Amino acid sequence: MSQVESGQGGQNSKAMRIWVDADACPRVIKEILYRAAERVQVVVTLVANQPLRTPPSRYINTLVVQAGFDVADDRIVEELQPGDLVVTADIPLAAAAIAKGAQALDPRGEFLTRYNIQERLVVRNMLDELRGCGIETGGPAAFSPGDRHAFARQLDVFLARSRRS
Repeated sequence: MSQVESGQGGQNSKAMRIWVDADACPRVIKEILYRAAERVQVVVTLVANQPLRTPPSRYINTLVVQAGFDVADDRIVEELQPGDLVVTADIPLAAAAIAKGAQALDPRGEFLTRYNIQERLVVRNMLDELRGCGIETGGPAAFSPGDRHAFARQLDVFLARSRRS
């Protein structure tokens, strides 16, 4: 069972939307998305398995799904349309979004595309196998101000390009 908790966006299902894999998305990235939603009047839907606090806005929605492995990811893929943007660090979710004709942007500001997603999937799967064997692979670097700036810059480029289309 899921529900839209806030916002009123989505009246125009043909318009490009931004979907956020919100459980693991850094707060600073969510704040950038909130400002962008208001600035360009694009619907941003945060999908999570727990309630989220968002600013009141007709352009910001939260969609709460049941807890469980990939439940939020599956719901995003089910809902998104070609041309939508998915904000996620989850490589399999990004791959599914790309396969459906959507765009995928990592919170660190890297666009995942049909040209680089297979390589990212291979690396992710290899690291998963190593961890499964007990080998320490380390984690991602700490989120930095440079990552925040890169994300904001790429989001602005995407939104400007989407508005011209």
